[in-house]
Amino acid sequence: MNIKNYLLILFAASFSFTSCSDDFLNDPAPTSSVNSSVVFSSKAGVEAFISGIHRRARSQFTSTHNGGLYSMYMARSVKANDVIQDATWYLWDYDHTYRAPTYGRTKFNWEFSYYMINQANIGIKGLNESSLSDTDKDELMSQFLGLRGFYYFQLALEYNHHPSYKNDAAAPPIYLEPAVDSKGMSDITTLFNQIKSDLTEASQKASESRINKSYLNKHVIEGFKARVHLYLREYAEAEASAAAARSGFSMNAAQYSGQDDMSADEVIWAMAQSSDQSNYYYVAPHAFTDHSQDAYYGTFFNDDFVNLFSTTDVRNTFFAAYTLNPALYYRWVSSKWNFAFTSDMILMRAPEMLLIEAEAKARQGEADAATLLFDLQSNRDSAAVASGNTGQDLIDEIMVERRKELYCELGVEWFDAKRLRTGMPRTANHRVSMAADPIVADDKRFILCIPQAEIDANELIDDNINLDRL
Repeated sequence: MNIKNYLLILFAASFSFTSCSDDFLNDPAPTSSVNSSVVFSSKAGVEAFISGIHRRARSQFTSTHNGGLYSMYMARSVKANDVIQDATWYLWDYDHTYRAPTYGRTKFNWEFSYYMINQANIGIKGLNESSLSDTDKDELMSQFLGLRGFYYFQLALEYNHHPSYKNDAAAPPIYLEPAVDSKGMSDITTLFNQIKSDLTEASQKASESRINKSYLNKHVIEGFKARVHLYLREYAEAEASAAAARSGFSMNAAQYSGQDDMSADEVIWAMAQSSDQSNYYYVAPHAFTDHSQDAYYGTFFNDDFVNLFSTTDVRNTFFAAYTLNPALYYRWVSSKWNFAFTSDMILMRAPEMLLIEAEAKARQGEADAATLLFDLQSNRDSAAVASGNTGQDLIDEIMVERRKELYCELGVEWFDAKRLRTGMPRTANHRVSMAADPIVADDKRFILCIPQAEIDANELIDDNINLDRL
C-alpha cells in the first residue's frame, strides 16, 4: 500500500479515537467519532487531537520491534559497537540484515513516520481553516510543525546518507498537506531545507508552557533543531539551539539510574505510561535491557565500552549477570533502565543538549567547550578530573562522552558515525563481529531501502530506486 492510500485510511480514522481517560497524564481525553469541524473549533478539541497523536506514537504500530518511536531508537542503538543484541527482537537490526525493500524495518520506519507526518498535516490544515485566536493557533501550530519537521528528520536519517555524500540524492517524498495524491521522491537538500523551515517556524510560534512533558514546547523544538544542526555540521546554530533547549533544566546524578520517570529534572521530552495504558513488553529499551525483571533479557554491552567507565561514575550501571567467560558475548548488562508497567520512555534529556553545545563549541574552537564538558563529567563522577584536552583531542573526548551518557537511548554512536562519515567497527566480544565484512564510511548498511510496497503502488517512484542501496 502506498503513502497515498495508506494515509487516506488514516485520515478517515484521524478523528475517531478510542474513548478512554488520560488522567495519568492529565491530558485532554481523546474523543470518539468527532469530525474535523468540531475538533478545530476549540483549543480543547485540538489538544484532544494532539493527545491522540502522542498516544499513537507510544503504542504498538505493527510488531514488538516495530512499535513506535521508541523502537526506531532501539533499532539504531543496536547497530553500533557499544551494544550487543542477543537473538531476540532487534536481532536483525543488530545483524545489519533488516534493510531490504520487503523487510519489516524498512516498511515500518517509512509508514510510521508518514503516519505521524500526515497527522501533523491534518492539524496544520485544520488550524489554518479554524477561527481560533492567533495566540492559540501559534501555540498549537508549533506542535504540528515541530512534529512534521521531526519525523521528516527521522526519514532523512534512515533513508539517506549524510547530505555531504551526495547533496542531490533522491530522498523521501515531501507532503505538506493531508495526503491525497502520491508524490515523487524529493532530494536530500530540499528535504533538509523543509525540515529546518518547519522547525524554525515552530520555534518562533512555540510557547514554553505545555500540558506535560509528553507535549512539544519551545524547549523540545529547540532540541530538535539542535539535533538537526549538529547532524548538518552547522555548529553555531547547533550551539544556540542546544543552549535554548536545556535552559531551565538541571542535571541530577541521583536520578540517572532507572530512566523511567518523565518528571525527573533532566527530562525535556518523554512518553508516559500507566498500568492501564502500557506497552510493557514492547517498550524499548526497558524491556530488553533490564535483566532483573521478567522480560526479554536480550541486550548486553561490549567489554571495551564497559571499560570506559570509572567505578565512581553513576553511569557505570554494568554488572555481570552471567558467567564472565571471555569467549561469551552475554556478560555485561545494565541497570540503567527500570522495566515496569509504568516505565516512562525518555526521549530527550538536558545532558544530550549540553553535549551538543560542548561539541559545537569545540568544533568552532571556543575555549569554554572543555569547561562545559567538565560540568557534566563532574556531575556524573565525584572523582572526575579535567583532562586538559584541546583541539581534536577534546572533540574526541566529547564524542566518547556522548556514548557514555546516551547509550541505548537515541542511537548516537551509529548516527555520529553516519554524520561524520566514518565506519562502524565491532570490537571485543560481539555476537556478530563484522570482522570479515566491516562497515566502512558511507556503507550501504547505513541506510534503508525504499519499501517495495511503496514502489509498486506509487507510479512516481522509479522501479530502480533501490539499485544503489542494495
